Amino acid sequence: MQNADLAPGHRISRVIKGGWQLAGGHGAVDRDAGIHDMIAFADAGITTFDCADIYTGVEAMIGEFRSEYRRVRGSEALSKIKVHTKFVPDLGNLASLTREDVVKAVDTSLVRLQSERLDLVQFHWWDYEIDRQVEVAGWLAELRAAGKLANIGGTNFDTAQMQRMLDAGVPLVSMQVQYSLIDDRPSRGMAATAAASGVSLLCYGSVAGGLFSERMLGAPEPLPPFENRSLVKYKLIVDEFGGWALFQELLAVLSDIATRHNSDIASVASRAVLERPGVAAVIVGARNRNHLHRNLSIPGLALSEEDFGRIEAVLARANPVPGDVYSLERDRSGKHGSVMKYNLNAEGH
Repeated sequence: MQNADLAPGHRISRVIKGGWQLAGGHGAVDRDAGIHDMIAFADAGITTFDCADIYTGVEAMIGEFRSEYRRVRGSEALSKIKVHTKFVPDLGNLASLTREDVVKAVDTSLVRLQSERLDLVQFHWWDYEIDRQVEVAGWLAELRAAGKLANIGGTNFDTAQMQRMLDAGVPLVSMQVQYSLIDDRPSRGMAATAAASGVSLLCYGSVAGGLFSERMLGAPEPLPPFENRSLVKYKLIVDEFGGWALFQELLAVLSDIATRHNSDIASVASRAVLERPGVAAVIVGARNRNHLHRNLSIPGLALSEEDFGRIEAVLARANPVPGDVYSLERDRSGKHGSVMKYNLNAEGH
């Protein structure tokens, strides 16, 4: 597995195991099986795990995994494991948020993850009009100086807001963004700005919640009601991109490329995102180890210039998804923003 360095002493695998699918609300989770799946990922070389304070039960499960991994593989092996969590204060609490609230949230994550120091805290802020995001990021920087966390990242900030935090002296090392073949918003300004400041991009949504798959090739256009919010979210991106017919053309090209490389559509789509400037890793939404061999193959897929050319020929006919990173999703009255849940801590999710 290829690796990347986000910061001194913080080496990650270029494929990150996501934790969102293990959260409450995604069906019953066998905790013992989940922990052993994590061990299998770590043993195979996917040593970086993504979670959040709002992913119910996931930080605690990763904490149990860390304890078990130390027991069966030893402290040296555990030292190679990196856990990226998120600090996501509820929309309803942004105006009244205090430094003590931030400390409490970080301390809660430390307990759940059974860690003396958080490897990376990725900060999210729902509403720029409640203009306290730089202040709160500064509190995270103070906690970093105090040794409670090693590194600070952001999640879904746009380019201008990321630059504001950097200008204020917040030592960001990463920005987690939605980035895929059908959503290139990070390429327009953020990638260059991030690179100039040593900020790496960690990418989710690269397989569009499973829309990039053989199952969807040739399938009729999904119509409401959708089976989950993720499908709603990414189908809206397909609509922005140019619609289902153009997306099917892209899937057909990816399928042909995958066949020639003895791979699959999702892996090719993920590998193409890894090729983008500034991208350190893609986050795979692996609920279990069923597709571990495919996940492992992503960085090593040797796509040719011809492969990329065929992909770009389809993308050239697409409509760019409007705006900067996450701008559509920040409009809470719009079709993209209405999909989101904004007060997950208060809701207990």
